[in-house]
Amino acid sequence: MLITFAHLIAALQAYIIGGVNGAIITSKYLYRRDIREHGSGNPGLTNFYRVFGKRGVLLMMVIDVAKTLAPVLIGGWLFSIPALTGTALSYTAIFGRIYSGFFVMLGHCFPVLYKFRGGKAVLAAGVLLFSIDWRVSIIGWGMFLLVLLTTRYVSLAAIIGVWGYPIALAIFKIGGAPELALASMSALLLVIRHSGNIQRLIKRSEPKFSIKKKGE
Repeated sequence: MLITFAHLIAALQAYIIGGVNGAIITSKYLYRRDIREHGSGNPGLTNFYRVFGKRGVLLMMVIDVAKTLAPVLIGGWLFSIPALTGTALSYTAIFGRIYSGFFVMLGHCFPVLYKFRGGKAVLAAGVLLFSIDWRVSIIGWGMFLLVLLTTRYVSLAAIIGVWGYPIALAIFKIGGAPELALASMSALLLVIRHSGNIQRLIKRSEPKFSIKKKGE
């Protein structure tokens, strides 16, 4: 794969913007506390809800959805500009979104803004699926919800559901080998970030998701 100017710009903007963390911002803004110092220490939706409850969840989600969607759409736009990719190359907007999506997830997991202490990119992955294709989102989210409703393990649902991403690309022939490789890398990144959860699942010590805030 030939590296172009579009690759560099898309990767940089996606990584930096993707590093913005709604849970960290909201916990500090509303509660004057750092979510990374409470609960499991993960600055993500599940831990935020378990620690603080419903208040602030909407703001946190708005930030995380925007920080994922914006750079992904920008990446798609960049790869539709021949001057940035070269007129002889066949890069598409879909490739740009999938490519930028990987770097958004990378930025969310290892943000330079927060000394590389980030989340596990579950919500980022979920938003990314919607930006690629509605069929991809249905398969990915469908797998996630099915596992969550039957087991109540958010981590297990995320680990299994994210593989709906590359599977759907292959089924519906969206893109080619580069897109499939990037989607698989994105899924693998999320799984790696859940290594601790996997160990707890094996030991049967992983907490199950509950609608009620812990302690209520």
